Amino acid sequence: MAGVMFCEPRQLYNIINQYRWRSRLTEPNYLCLLDARSQREFNESHIVTAQRIVLVRGLLKAAPPVTDLQQQVKNKSSFQQSFLQSVRWNEKGFAEDVREADGHTEPAQANSSLVSLGAGEGDALLHARNLEHFTRHPVLLLKGGYRRFSACYHFLKSQKTLWMPQELDTFQPYPVEILPAKLYMGNFKQASDKQIQKDLKIKALVNVSEQPVTLFAEEGKSLHISVPDSLEADLFSSFPTISHFIGEIIFCSIPNISFLSSCLQRAWKYLLKCKMNMRPNRGFVKQLSAWETQIYGWPITDISEPKY
Repeated sequence: MAGVMFCEPRQLYNIINQYRWRSRLTEPNYLCLLDARSQREFNESHIVTAQRIVLVRGLLKAAPPVTDLQQQVKNKSSFQQSFLQSVRWNEKGFAEDVREADGHTEPAQANSSLVSLGAGEGDALLHARNLEHFTRHPVLLLKGGYRRFSACYHFLKSQKTLWMPQELDTFQPYPVEILPAKLYMGNFKQASDKQIQKDLKIKALVNVSEQPVTLFAEEGKSLHISVPDSLEADLFSSFPTISHFIGEIIFCSIPNISFLSSCLQRAWKYLLKCKMNMRPNRGFVKQLSAWETQIYGWPITDISEPKY
């Protein structure tokens, strides 16, 4: 058994918004998002692509129109992620009994004290413990449930109960979240989207491309670094300007943040958790290594390793 672990709303937000040439939600084996709340609560609204899960005679079943959950899991040989979430889970206060997952570690695994709570475990945890017998990867419980997630990401709520493949093909991902409600990373299309800027409350923008981007927020700040997308592009000379611009905004809100001063190895590992297919070109990686050397006095990260 892979076990049961907890994840923060930010982690689920980033998983929902992964994409390659299109949203990864189109992949049938990518995400199984299950809702353990009542039918009434589910009908009112739920997280996009979520299915309601019910317990029938001791067997886990996804509510219609989705097929039997056990059969669905059997068909997913490369089943990657499973989520159960319940608004009641957080209301009963069980979040305090679980180790916090910070930005530099994997989600905390459920400890024995939480599993032994018996009848007070909540529906979501009950379903998660049943479901873990059918998966090769940990079943993740959404910390704070739907209430906390929807408070942070209201734009990812839906009343749809059935998503057609064509609808998932046109699903527009949001930029991944690097620092909660403070720093996001996206592409040019996302940066140019007025609705995305509004939903994420973007007040400052760093645009590293040859094309200009409009920042729609009043009194917003924008920095445009005009460079081509090529191996020879010089970004190194702009690193001090970019770092100062981001740091001036972020540090005002989070005084003790250390992410922006991290070594390349640590920053790389952190960003891969936010953007799973992150792969900068080789020229950019060499310039990041040179920047690390300039900051610390020597190269800490061996960029000759294949992962870089």
